Amino acid sequence: MGDPEPISAFHNYGIHNLMERVTQYMVPDPLEPDDDLNPLDGETPTYDQGALNLAIVGRTNVGKSSLLNAILGEERSIVSDVAGTTRDALDTAITYNNHDVVVIDTAGIRRPGQVAKGIEKYSVIRAVGAVNRSDITILVTDASELGTGQDAHIAGLAWEICKGLIVVINKWDLYADLGVGARYRAAATIRERLHFMPYVPILFTSALEGEGIKTLMDTAQDLWTERMRLVRSRDLQFMLADAMAEHMPPVVRKHRGHRVQINRVQQVGINPPTFLFTVNDPQLIHYTYQRYLENKIRDTFGFDRTHLKLLFKER
Repeated sequence: MGDPEPISAFHNYGIHNLMERVTQYMVPDPLEPDDDLNPLDGETPTYDQGALNLAIVGRTNVGKSSLLNAILGEERSIVSDVAGTTRDALDTAITYNNHDVVVIDTAGIRRPGQVAKGIEKYSVIRAVGAVNRSDITILVTDASELGTGQDAHIAGLAWEICKGLIVVINKWDLYADLGVGARYRAAATIRERLHFMPYVPILFTSALEGEGIKTLMDTAQDLWTERMRLVRSRDLQFMLADAMAEHMPPVVRKHRGHRVQINRVQQVGINPPTFLFTVNDPQLIHYTYQRYLENKIRDTFGFDRTHLKLLFKER
């Protein structure tokens, strides 16, 4: 039978560990062998980054279209108090700090049981598709209703497909008089709800007043730069040696007391930064040690706000 895996589908807890255990039993695709994962290096030229794609998502009537208009400085999207006014994904190309940016305003994502048939259903499908084709997802929440289950669901969608994420607490002008303590409590509420993404930036805006927009766009560009970062293989090897010297991999009891042997690590992808570990047996990697290696990469190379993807390949 094996060890049970505790999960909470509603709160998106334990899903990553569950899928890792499931994929261990999957047969590799012969058309896409692991050998195609070529190491990247800081001295190796990369492809043209192109435009930064920002998808603005969130529950209905949290101010997504108002936020788009504040970013653009014009009435590009219809704004209304009626939930579900935006029915389509609207792409708008702009230039910010001499960089091309495509901002995508999407329809509000409801719970599956609350999505009506017809136009709204397909609007939600297009919103999910917008997240899929974005580089960074801006999750807009309402300051009056923080950290809902639906917010966690939307964040989990971006997390599962390894997109960059920024949480925006909108309509903060209604609570600005409460002081710094209110901001701290609001951010703590979001952190608790999105515990599976502790690195996510949390920002406060007022789309109506145009407050916090510059900070949002600067953060998006900084996050984009972080996701495109390359680390030299030599530096990764030094990091791995230090990590194993500080904390050896644990013995895995269900595999006859063996422990994983890690030979090397290479960066094989960007956006998100992807690292390939060559090991003797991928099944010997315990999820706690994988988390330790991820945190070691973050601390060593300054990956503070982006999702990291770790792969383990048998040598």
